[in-house]
Amino acid sequence: MADSDMPMEQLLKYLEVLANRSLALWDMVPAGASARLINISENATYLVEAPDWKSVLRIHRENYHTENAIDCELAWSTALHHESAIVTPDYYLGRDGKAVQSGTIEGLPAPRYMVMFEFVEGEQPDEGQDLVKPFEELGEIAARTHLHSIGWKRPEPFERLTWDLETVFGENPTWGRWQDAPNVTAAIEETLRRVEDVVKRRVTEFGKGPERYGLIHADMRLANLLIDDSGTRLIDFDDCGMGWFLYDFAASISFVEDHPQVPELKQAWVRGYRSIRDLPQWDGDQIDTFIMLRRLALLAWIGSHIEAPEPQQLAPDFARVSAELGNAYLRQYA
Repeated sequence: MADSDMPMEQLLKYLEVLANRSLALWDMVPAGASARLINISENATYLVEAPDWKSVLRIHRENYHTENAIDCELAWSTALHHESAIVTPDYYLGRDGKAVQSGTIEGLPAPRYMVMFEFVEGEQPDEGQDLVKPFEELGEIAARTHLHSIGWKRPEPFERLTWDLETVFGENPTWGRWQDAPNVTAAIEETLRRVEDVVKRRVTEFGKGPERYGLIHADMRLANLLIDDSGTRLIDFDDCGMGWFLYDFAASISFVEDHPQVPELKQAWVRGYRSIRDLPQWDGDQIDTFIMLRRLALLAWIGSHIEAPEPQQLAPDFARVSAELGNAYLRQYA
């Protein structure tokens, strides 16, 4: 039986037991510490607490990443921190000297990979506030990660996800087919098929030159930024992989692509990006296409993760709003 066959409530009970029983795998965790769930998405994330001590435990989704792929993620986030003035959380080695631990309990069908991260102070930007300044800073951070990506010598064998046309629209898409998402009516499907065709054409014309395509964070949204008086930290590299650099802006407005402030946020992001790295005008003009690529990927994600709370909350209107965004996109680019 796969985890996906198990009701979410039951799965989370097993994972909470696994999280707390696994704390002994790291010798720096104080006696008496406990783990409580703070987020469930691809992975289950737990805050580990003891008096005057905190850390963050990530239990990976079953069959999403290999151990080597997780090691590659950690290698890049660490290199960014030490080489590119991007502040990322450090992680702890287990008692066996390895960053990636594995554990299981009775009731779970397979072992789960786990990583313990340092606790990072800070608050996520609020979508209700003026986000122009945070997005300008986000553009700067994106540019630094892309410059680092271009020059970084990757460990071998290097294994990460790929975010391209094949993995979004192909025969075996990473997050499933957007057509299978909730509330995709015949009319919505017709609109979004036209959008997919235009996106494919424009992205193919854009190409995968090394100045446009490489290793990206792929989930650089506000939920993955922590801000305090010392600056902004970029967290959660779990989806990092090969993709178009402009996809990082599209990811930054995930789930709020219809927000009226988006055009201003795009300008701010581009302004911040260009303060660090060149972005030719023609390249910048392609951002809307990557927004639609990401939106269709997210629609598929909702359908394939509908057992989790966030997709359930998003599902009622996401397909309809996607079609509205798609119609606006077609009027401009079809």
